[in-house]
Amino acid sequence: MLLYIHIPFCDSKCFYCAFNSYTTKFKLKDDYMEALKKQLEENLKKHIINKNRKIKTVFIGGGTPSTIKASSYKDIFTLIRPYLEENAEITTEANPNSATFSWQEEMFNLGVNRISFGVQSFDEQKLKFLGRAHSSQSAIEAINSAKKVGFKKISCDIIYGTINDSFESLKKDFDIVKNLEINHISAYSLIIEENTKFYLDEKSLQKSKKSLKIDDEDLSYEIFDYLNKLGFKQYEIANFATNEEFESKHNYGYWEYNEYMGIGSGAVACIKNVREYSQKNIEKYIENPLLVEKEELSSEDIKAEKVLLGFRCKFGVDLKLLNENELKKADDLLFEKKLELKEDRLININYLLADELALYILD
Repeated sequence: MLLYIHIPFCDSKCFYCAFNSYTTKFKLKDDYMEALKKQLEENLKKHIINKNRKIKTVFIGGGTPSTIKASSYKDIFTLIRPYLEENAEITTEANPNSATFSWQEEMFNLGVNRISFGVQSFDEQKLKFLGRAHSSQSAIEAINSAKKVGFKKISCDIIYGTINDSFESLKKDFDIVKNLEINHISAYSLIIEENTKFYLDEKSLQKSKKSLKIDDEDLSYEIFDYLNKLGFKQYEIANFATNEEFESKHNYGYWEYNEYMGIGSGAVACIKNVREYSQKNIEKYIENPLLVEKEELSSEDIKAEKVLLGFRCKFGVDLKLLNENELKKADDLLFEKKLELKEDRLININYLLADELALYILD
């Protein structure tokens, strides 16, 4: 069982961010953490304690987990500690402007053993363009603090595909990551999503046939090749690690369709064939953190997700999932060398084609 914990507070709202996060509700932090504990206690009882199970991985995401005092997480860790697998991966996201040395040290001492920084770029102009609140120097300082604290697993998010990006400018970002001796990169292509500042800006720009982003497949391939040269092996469409040891076990749990608990406002859980959605509104969540909306997934829904997720990462797709007609289509793709077969699993050799391959087989 995986555990995801959502923290919906941010110091500032990035222009591209569509996540459930708020910059004006800090007065609710204490009440929110109390509600979080109630939901966590109920989920532990229902899915872990009563079923004699363990938690494989924990991921604290947001929003910005580092906007919450480290001491406010103590009760959370007290609750989960007895049910963690040995050497469980425990990740927290963090932003450079709030992840101070002392905050990181306290989180490390609580049991967090992996930290993921939302850097997005080391270029000052690009940081302003994205609406980031930190500077390049503060990002470098936060990463160096993580190493001093004792974190061995450090990840860095980088966004590419903005209108001003070039391969040369992105190389500078990746070179800095390499020189900082970070062992994991998540490189995301910019997506313009509804309910963001970029979405409104994009609609205005469309009148003059301009855009905030570039859709350049060649740039993606250049980035993938360059990261490989730097020693970062791609194991999912947006994730790269210097060694298997540093790959995100939590993310792998999702891709392998493990069950997961989702705790917090707007968090999502998936238990067996039921997906649960916690209330997005923070005030309503605090009033009743146990109220969730449920969605029952059909066997076809689950299969489609397994195929798509499998093709997006090196995990691949189990042949047993497919029916006779789908296996024939898979044979076509094997013949065309778009897939490889390894130990009864179909392995995608080009993650950018994941959606296309899944649709071809399942259609």
